[in-house]
Amino acid sequence: MNLVEKDILKALSTVEEPDLKKDLVSLGMIKDIMIDGSKIGFTVVLTTPACPLKELIKKRCIDAIQGMYGAEIEVVIKLTAEVSTIREGVDKLLPKIKNIIAIASGKGGVGKSTVTSNLAVALSKAGARVGLIDADISGPSIPTMFGVEKEQPNMTSIEGKNFIIPLEKYGVELISIGVLVPAESAVTWRGPMVSSALRQFITDVMWGDLDYLLIDLPPGTGDIHLTLVQTLPITGAVIVTTPQKVATYVPILGVVENMSYFTPEELPDNKYYIFGKGGGKILAEKNNVPFLGEIPLVQSVREGGDSGMPVALQSAVVGKAFEVLAQSVAQQVAIRNATLDKTKKVEIAV
Repeated sequence: MNLVEKDILKALSTVEEPDLKKDLVSLGMIKDIMIDGSKIGFTVVLTTPACPLKELIKKRCIDAIQGMYGAEIEVVIKLTAEVSTIREGVDKLLPKIKNIIAIASGKGGVGKSTVTSNLAVALSKAGARVGLIDADISGPSIPTMFGVEKEQPNMTSIEGKNFIIPLEKYGVELISIGVLVPAESAVTWRGPMVSSALRQFITDVMWGDLDYLLIDLPPGTGDIHLTLVQTLPITGAVIVTTPQKVATYVPILGVVENMSYFTPEELPDNKYYIFGKGGGKILAEKNNVPFLGEIPLVQSVREGGDSGMPVALQSAVVGKAFEVLAQSVAQQVAIRNATLDKTKKVEIAV
């Protein structure tokens, strides 16, 4: 049988990327085609290592090749990922970071920082390069959740300018006011000092090459939110429980419902909706944004936050929920980058 590369590409051009609604060949996702007798090999470059549909894409590629040449053809597919971005050339700040995701909530007490911490860990577990800014200057909780309260970041100097080297834990680069000044000092910060601290996290931290930088915002709206959208073009926002005014400036990637139901660790298939059911989905539908997932209420969530090891690394029940959330967020980032215009910084007229 005569196997020809152009025919292989023709077959693969019938395989659609489920989210982007275009074929893999025109999207440039097929690389390194190899033909060895009756064996065909190639690489599929996914839009994220957290792609929830990678097995489906792989199966469709095999079906397309064998549909053209017959079931006796062996198809060997390597899956890699190149996270999409629309940030190249947008501005000079954070040029090595592909996507900046704000995590926001309309009120406190909804577990936003817990969601942010575990989402960061879940994305890292999936193979993505992840960073995290704790932008809750007045009440930083990320150091406790990652167990780095007593650690301090190092400094380095490049061309005469000093930079903070972010801490790294569980594969996540992170920075917080809680590791720079004593906790009792952080709570007294207000107004311009708070905004200045956030700008320092953006301009004076030596972030690595990151696929996703998560920014854990304080609840509600205020100086931090305005400073963020005036300083950086944000890829999108994830809203925990309720949307807020920052959504006016930033594409909404979706809504995640925290504390959706109670599941005992010893009965992982049981769900008890003690706070009601479906509120997050209703909110997402009302605002015409994606619903990203439900995070269960499990005792180990609180214990993980207190112990400094995010629960996504410990609990099978919650770990699976955050794995799904990470896939959903990465999926929506890829769709957003493929379908929407670049986000612009907000210019305030004076």
